Amino acid sequence: MAALNDLLPKAAVRLDVRVADWQEAIRAAGGLLVETGATTDDYTAEMIRNVEENGPYLVIAPGFAFAHARPSPAVLRTGMSWVRLEQPVEFGHESNDPVHLVVGLAAEDSGAHTAAMAALAQLLADPATGQALQEATDAEALLAVLAGPDGERDDRGQEEAVREQAVHEPAVREQAVRGEAGDERPAGNGQAVPAKAVHKILTVCGNGVGTSLFLKNTLEQVLDRWGWSRHVTVEATDTISAKGKASEAVAILTSREIARTLGEIGVPVKIVEDFTSGPEVDRVLRDTYEV
Repeated sequence: MAALNDLLPKAAVRLDVRVADWQEAIRAAGGLLVETGATTDDYTAEMIRNVEENGPYLVIAPGFAFAHARPSPAVLRTGMSWVRLEQPVEFGHESNDPVHLVVGLAAEDSGAHTAAMAALAQLLADPATGQALQEATDAEALLAVLAGPDGERDDRGQEEAVREQAVHEPAVREQAVRGEAGDERPAGNGQAVPAKAVHKILTVCGNGVGTSLFLKNTLEQVLDRWGWSRHVTVEATDTISAKGKASEAVAILTSREIARTLGEIGVPVKIVEDFTSGPEVDRVLRDTYEV
């Protein structure tokens, strides 16, 4: 799978760009994808149309928009672009506006960039890294922040996991231990079921290749900390596929805008405002399993 530094070349980074509105912000990100040979101009129009049709769901964290569209002939190769705005603009998101960072993604398929999305989600979830990215003076400095050092990021992640594990409620810890032992696992109604009956949770976005992968990564990190990864699988998908797969899932995690699009589909649909926030996803998971 492609790593973050493989998908984001120096030529696809622009800092302190002045735009008038969200459409110009996406055009700036799309223009860089065109300049670096990842897409044609048609893909930029598709990214804008994606927001017009599905709403500002791609504003997945405070100040951060992840602009993308479905894989199409307009995508020449998988790539990314990075646009930091001089002044933030409104996308119309209820809680995450205004946006000061727009990352563009062009994906040839739904799998080649999974590792890069996981790495980016972890970086943006770290306040110190986010501040460093905001203060980077040029493309070289920004790419250096994104690149490492890996050892320091790993240590921070371990320390965060220890802190969050320590504050888990006793009931959560007890149930996770039972699941690891292979005896019982909590179900959505609060009852225990055999551990071998693996649950599925869907993370959903408009296209299944971008924001849903961010949310999938965050959810999987929380499941790892709970000790439930063996018993709950996570699948990132799009709105159309989610309707067909809903019967397989115990819950769907998505944005407010996509939840409106899905409507009533027979399983709980849980809203997540910040797709990079472990604590928020932790609360949603507790609510889903009533623990």
